[in-house]
Amino acid sequence: MTYPHQIVKGLFSVLLVAVLASCEDVISPALQQAVPILVVDGWIDNRMEMQTITLTQSQPYFDAVTPPGVTGAVVSVVDGQGMVYVFAENTAKPGAYEWTPSAFDVLADGERYRLVVTIGSEVFEATSKMGRVPQIDSISFEKDEQLSTGDEITRGEFWATEPIGIGDAYWIRTYKNGIPLLKPSELNIAFDAGPSIGAQTDGVTFIAPVRRRINSNDEDADGVALSPISSGDSVQVQIHSITTAAFTYLTEVGIQTNRPGGFQELFSTPLANVSTNIVNTNPAGSKVVGFFNVAAVSTAGKRYIP
Repeated sequence: MTYPHQIVKGLFSVLLVAVLASCEDVISPALQQAVPILVVDGWIDNRMEMQTITLTQSQPYFDAVTPPGVTGAVVSVVDGQGMVYVFAENTAKPGAYEWTPSAFDVLADGERYRLVVTIGSEVFEATSKMGRVPQIDSISFEKDEQLSTGDEITRGEFWATEPIGIGDAYWIRTYKNGIPLLKPSELNIAFDAGPSIGAQTDGVTFIAPVRRRINSNDEDADGVALSPISSGDSVQVQIHSITTAAFTYLTEVGIQTNRPGGFQELFSTPLANVSTNIVNTNPAGSKVVGFFNVAAVSTAGKRYIP
């Protein structure tokens, strides 16, 4: 599975490249070293497959290496009835803590879950309620004309009706030929059936900007957009239910990673840490960032054969 830490790790590197590529002189300013803090990547769901919670340490902004994993922690998730799901440490993958569900311990819709991470004498916690998720009715493909070149391109679109009742949120994730779309511009989240809170799109078919954002944003060497879909390509769409807090978190991730670069960066939203729902049970203890969400998932896939 692929989760926001993989977006964040790769996407800030994209930001750095975009900014530096627009300058003639590359500079490496000396930044004050900060004390590493715990980063919790706790995005799990109700699918019958291995679930992973990843613990890493933060690192200096200009370090282009994989963040070090945190080992020796005790990680568990507790449901509202007191059932404890233990995430065992994978010693071959430092920082990865794993649990595989069975027919007797499946994560359930509407249930509230509590994450507990113990590292030494410190305990970090977060809560999340699994929301409902609509089923995907179908995936369709349509041909369109590229405005800049007049070339014919093909785009995909998913169809699903958002359930009645204001306040549902979703992360729509797309895999093209089995590879997840992870660019900042490809992050696709929805509140009810629209792209933002307050859009008044409850209980209807997901609106076009959400449905059509399942397409890749690839360009050729000249910066001309390529057709997102070609003959034989397969597209899989997953709708993950997320909390309102998770919607806000992913919105902030999008703002902080989808940067214009170059001169336009002077007028962009300043870089800043995104929000978190993880807390240290000792208010005077060490800081923590990251997020915990438990999702229900619906999935559909289709291969494009013109």
